[in-house]
Amino acid sequence: MTKYCKGCGARLQDNNMLLEGYTSDLSNDLCRRCFRLKNYGEYQVVAKTNDEYIQIIKNVGNTKALVLYVVDLLSIPEHLEEIKNYLSKNKVILVLNKKDLLPLSVTDEKIEKYITDNYENIFVDQVVISANKNYNLDKLMRLIKKHRDSKEVYVIGNTNAGKSTLMNKIIDNYSINISNITISSMPSTTLDEIKVPFNDFLLIDTPGLVDSYSIINYISDDKIKKISSHDTIKPRTYQIKRGQALIFEDFLRVDYIEGDRNSFTVFVSNDINIKRINSKRHDQLKNLSRKEIDLKYHEDIVISGLGFIKTILEGKVHVYVDKDVSVFTRKSLI
Repeated sequence: MTKYCKGCGARLQDNNMLLEGYTSDLSNDLCRRCFRLKNYGEYQVVAKTNDEYIQIIKNVGNTKALVLYVVDLLSIPEHLEEIKNYLSKNKVILVLNKKDLLPLSVTDEKIEKYITDNYENIFVDQVVISANKNYNLDKLMRLIKKHRDSKEVYVIGNTNAGKSTLMNKIIDNYSINISNITISSMPSTTLDEIKVPFNDFLLIDTPGLVDSYSIINYISDDKIKKISSHDTIKPRTYQIKRGQALIFEDFLRVDYIEGDRNSFTVFVSNDINIKRINSKRHDQLKNLSRKEIDLKYHEDIVISGLGFIKTILEGKVHVYVDKDVSVFTRKSLI
């Protein structure tokens, strides 16, 4: 009988320990990878292409099921609307997760207005939540009841958006089912669909879309854990003048090239070390790829997978980071 891992959804097998779903005993409920991740924090990379993940999303698009699109508030994709290219037939609720990481001064109303102003008529509804803190989950459940037209509800989103945490919290709070979905800050933790009978509908977790432009793909495992904040972020504000730069550990440098003295407020994990330097005296990290950005008034510099920097005035910056990491500007979220 075919059996699937309750942690990541992979088909369990005992033939090849190098492939997904391996377990030494097919009576186990978890594959070896999920067991070691849950009990020892060990992460094993599993090669799986984004094409496979996208095909799963396309299959969802062939249904008329309700979709919960879970997005990390610190890493809102540059082209948030593109998900509808695959889900044109579906009602999609935008679930803006990890509210607990933002300062209390950032209200739900401010975030929702930003989404409405920039993505009008893309989503059938939206809700700001914190799956980790059970914040606004009652509201989310009401929206599911309001918009659901079939027995299936799919949960989609990029890796590390908090989908599995949300699934577990919904099951723990509103269902008699026992949750055992693997939760990790590492990418690609869920490998296949995980279907959970939930009261009067079926809740289906899907593998996280791999954001190939995210910084988490180009830094070490210990750095991934460091940038994946679990505490409310304490914004750090720097008054930066031309000729100064900010250094983020060993993976990011931001040089202020042109403009009047400017305010740079950084929204990244509290565990990330940041230092301000004189640009001309230090060449640290200039071996990384340089991205030139022209700032307008009140814009954020977004580093995919890391967070964002809120700026006030016009100016020009050079951002040094891995060549494949996406860096873009947007109207200030906050």
